[in-house]
Amino acid sequence: MGAARGGILKPDLAGWLRTTFDRAPTDQGPFDRALTHGSQAAANYERLEFLGDRVLGLVVAEWLFERFPAEPEGALSRRLNALVTGAVCAQVARDLGVVPFLRLGKQARDDGAHDSDNVLGDVMEALIGAFYLDAGLDAVRGFIRKAWAEKIEAHAQAPKHPKSALQEWAAAHNRRPPEYEVIDRSGPNHAPRFTVKVVIGKLADATAEGTSKQEAETAAAAALLEKLGN
Repeated sequence: MGAARGGILKPDLAGWLRTTFDRAPTDQGPFDRALTHGSQAAANYERLEFLGDRVLGLVVAEWLFERFPAEPEGALSRRLNALVTGAVCAQVARDLGVVPFLRLGKQARDDGAHDSDNVLGDVMEALIGAFYLDAGLDAVRGFIRKAWAEKIEAHAQAPKHPKSALQEWAAAHNRRPPEYEVIDRSGPNHAPRFTVKVVIGKLADATAEGTSKQEAETAAAAALLEKLGN
């Protein structure tokens, strides 16, 4: 821990970076930026998030191609989509201990941005972008494979997306296709909450929340599948 003004201890970012990425950054600046929310400074994580998202997708796609040589493109795509969601990135960020190092403006802190899947997921991608720029593709590949190791082995078979599974259920049972409706949106812009209702005609419905419309629709589809006994 390092000392700040007034004797208040601040988390040791340099030490955490060295431990997390197995090397000290050549330039800590991009990592500082990767941890900075837009409410704190104009020089925030958004550009690095853009880069890190693409790097993560490439590394995971390459890994899946190698790890599951007999699976077709559709199965690999489902695995990829399940592994790079904002919620998964946010959980990796929590597992790595990112939260104490977040740089948030007062309003964002008061609104709970430190525990927002949207914010933590974006920061995790930004950190990947910063590490890619600092150390290159081989190093970032090793980091991602270590951080996502348990998650890639979580499913013996490629997971089927709940919305696709619900669509298939409806078709197989000669029912109308599922219809989704956003029935509520709350929370600040950096940490929104969406409530979505899904219905299959007059047969059944379910409601769920998420930090994005897509996440809420997925959760609602999963809830309805469970209600239907699937």
